[in-house]
Amino acid sequence: MAFVDEAKFFVKAGDGGNGCVSFRREKYVPKGGPDGGDGGRGGSVFIEASSDLTSLLDFKYRSHFKADNGKSGLGRRKHGRKGGDQTILVPVGSLLKDVETGEVLIDLDHDGARFLGAQGGDGGRGNVHFATAQNRAPRQSSKGKPGDEVWFRIELKLVADIGFVGMPNAGKSTLLSRLSAANPKIASYPFTTLDPQLGILQFDFREPCVLADIPGLIEGAHEGSGLGHKFLRHIERTRILLHVIDASAPGDQPFDNFRILENELQQYSEELADRRHLILLNKIDLLSAEDLTGLVEKFTDAGCETLTASALAGQGLVELRDRLAEILDEMKI
Repeated sequence: MAFVDEAKFFVKAGDGGNGCVSFRREKYVPKGGPDGGDGGRGGSVFIEASSDLTSLLDFKYRSHFKADNGKSGLGRRKHGRKGGDQTILVPVGSLLKDVETGEVLIDLDHDGARFLGAQGGDGGRGNVHFATAQNRAPRQSSKGKPGDEVWFRIELKLVADIGFVGMPNAGKSTLLSRLSAANPKIASYPFTTLDPQLGILQFDFREPCVLADIPGLIEGAHEGSGLGHKFLRHIERTRILLHVIDASAPGDQPFDNFRILENELQQYSEELADRRHLILLNKIDLLSAEDLTGLVEKFTDAGCETLTASALAGQGLVELRDRLAEILDEMKI
């Protein structure tokens, strides 16, 4: 299933119902006067965040949403029925923007967050409101007002506890599959994940947390190179950044790759660079013990908290899981 994280859609609130022109006609009441009721208000369109959704895929198939119109008023001062509201469900983490200006209207960052996208039109007034001492039998009413019509742009930023960042082919997808029940595409040939992947990491004695495998970044990503800004924004809502480094790369390449990633995050957002982060040297099954020791020392000397693992072979995953749990508990205090 495709992952969609940007969309444009149109909403139309319901028009108000028309007011009614009516007069009382009862036996023994020859001059009953006006009794036309008001029209009902048009339905409004609301946009609501739901934790049940993880993608904007629905907008690929439907981009126009409309609430019901209000009903016209009736005689005997009966008001028309209000039009039904329309609620559009979107994933938690959605940003709603004005199409023309790009201004952020609301950040739907928690389950149940709700935004009034388009206000329903007021109902028209019945002729009972137009009676005066000079005009006791008005044949005048007003029409309902049209509902709002708005185009929105919506962008999704994933909300996750831990985000995996790294160069293409660092082993992030394999790691995600070993820590959770997620089933991302994994292959023995070089490729990079094109869509963010989510997984749930279960613990024995604490609440589970959400993992996000962010597609591989390359040098220049903050300027739009590669997948660029399109997926860098997904990192913004993660509490912990797990740098997955391919430890089997030759020479100083593992450390150089880390510095490239660090620079890209710094250039994109200084706040991201200061986010709590952890280094995971992956693919250690391809290294000798001596080479691994030297590599760990290099990262440690640079002030980085460093763990080692082989996602493919299953080495070091228990230690990684325990350390992530400790950090999450520390951040709660």
